Amino acid sequence: MQEILLAFIAGLVVGFFFALIKLPIPAPPALAGVMGIFGVYTGYKVYQWLLPFIQA
Repeated sequence: MQEILLAFIAGLVVGFFFALIKLPIPAPPALAGVMGIFGVYTGYKVYQWLLPFIQA
């Protein structure tokens, strides 16, 4: 839980800094982009879970 909170705080700081210096946000601007990132992470975890079953 601490990692999640620290990641959220780091994201807030970075987002604030980028807005302060008027740069575009360094993250997907829509929920679809966030879901894409979640999908990539989930696919990676599924592969790690399946790896022991597919190795000969």
